[in-house]
Amino acid sequence: MRIKSLTIKNFRRYSSAVTIEFENLTAFVGKNDVGKSSVLEALDIFFNDGKGCIKLDKDDTNKTESENGNNEISIAVCFEELPDNVVIDATNETTLESEYLLNENHQLEIVKKYPNAGSAKVFIHAYHPTSPNCSDLLLKKNSELQKLISSQSIECADQTRNAVMRKAIWEHFSDDLQLATTDIDVTKNDAKTIWDKLQKYLPLYTLFQADRKNTDGDSEVQDPLKEAVKEILADESLTATLHSVAEEVERKLREVSSRTLEKLREMSPEVASSLNPVIPPSTSLKWTDVFKGVSITGDNDIPINKRGSGVKRLVLLNFFRAEAERRLQERNAPSIIYAIEEPETSQHTENQKKLIRSFLTLSEAENTQIIITTHSASIVKELGFDNLRLISYENGTENVQRICRGQLPYPSLNEVNYLAFSEVTEEYHNELYGFIEEQEWLSEYKEGKSTFPYIKLRNGQEIQEQRILSEYVRHQIHHPENKRNRHYTEEELHESVCLMCDFIASRMT
Repeated sequence: MRIKSLTIKNFRRYSSAVTIEFENLTAFVGKNDVGKSSVLEALDIFFNDGKGCIKLDKDDTNKTESENGNNEISIAVCFEELPDNVVIDATNETTLESEYLLNENHQLEIVKKYPNAGSAKVFIHAYHPTSPNCSDLLLKKNSELQKLISSQSIECADQTRNAVMRKAIWEHFSDDLQLATTDIDVTKNDAKTIWDKLQKYLPLYTLFQADRKNTDGDSEVQDPLKEAVKEILADESLTATLHSVAEEVERKLREVSSRTLEKLREMSPEVASSLNPVIPPSTSLKWTDVFKGVSITGDNDIPINKRGSGVKRLVLLNFFRAEAERRLQERNAPSIIYAIEEPETSQHTENQKKLIRSFLTLSEAENTQIIITTHSASIVKELGFDNLRLISYENGTENVQRICRGQLPYPSLNEVNYLAFSEVTEEYHNELYGFIEEQEWLSEYKEGKSTFPYIKLRNGQEIQEQRILSEYVRHQIHHPENKRNRHYTEEELHESVCLMCDFIASRMT
């Protein structure tokens, strides 16, 4: 399974329902505090039920909605690339489609509602039979299905399997199913079993947060292997083995002490009677201390926690990936989703490019999705437009949109960075100016604008001209060798870009 879309409602800044589409790799861009991290954290709450990085609390409810009496958070996820067959009761194989568990878009849509930020109520939002004889078959026990088949004289070859009986009943009433979009509560009655089984088909979701500790004293930074030792030793079968070893050592130690005291008793009974062996119980043994010397070190045996912050972050990120894959294998999950906040943190520009390229490659692997947030223009420029989602906050409402044409009639990553990060570049200035020129709007654009003196060089001659700001900046960009003119400022570059954006917008509407 892979995530097709997420719908958040009444969660933090997301008051009204906002639906977000996902690709194999999806990058959320936007200014600070517009809700990028909230998307990743909502998914963590959905998949991990408070056992991941995020625990839901009442402060996660949208303040405006809460004041209006609405204290129910809703997080819904639509899945596609569904398994061909599923087992949702006993060991009977069936399909999600034949059980009418898909929505009108043939997706599995799971909705979790959290009243007062409490325990989740889980629903499957499906295009499902609603006629009286067919509406709640998934909630019926085997005996109840048999009774319905008998009372309606329905032909059914196998009345021991619920899936077969449900199919027979639905086929019998095929002319009057009254299919309609409905919410099937899978936390009630026998439907709980269905939900327990369905969860095994969901992806494993892992979140690497931007504010993950990155200090010398943090246990993971000191060395990921030390954290790995803790998890390895927590394995029940290994714990049992170590307990058995400890008991065997204790038995042999008691034999040695008994023989020693027995011999001592022959020489000095008084001294022997005053002595007793002291052997700590196996439960008190600290096996992690046995492996305290494990480490990943670099040149000259410099430990990780003494390396640069970029190296520490890079090691942690890949430790996170390796651990996620280990949990994937242990849980036997069908797919995995890596969610990573600001992978560019503490990374040089070249490392940022390598990271995002490796993520793009990883996202092409079977049953793998990657979701990131980023403030890095370098990362954005390595992505395609399908990968990008721009989050903005306008008129008190969160907006999440695919990147599409803004002022330019073609997709421009420079424009994305301008919209997402207010990044103004010479490249974007060139694109805007070139578009105005190509559309033959330059004369109109120049009307009424103030001009600046500009010295042009031609065949060694200096020619005095008057240029509007955008012309002045463009000439400076294209002719840096001309030192006769004052270089434009960042403020002037920004002003020129804004002027051209506004002009193009007025012509395009």
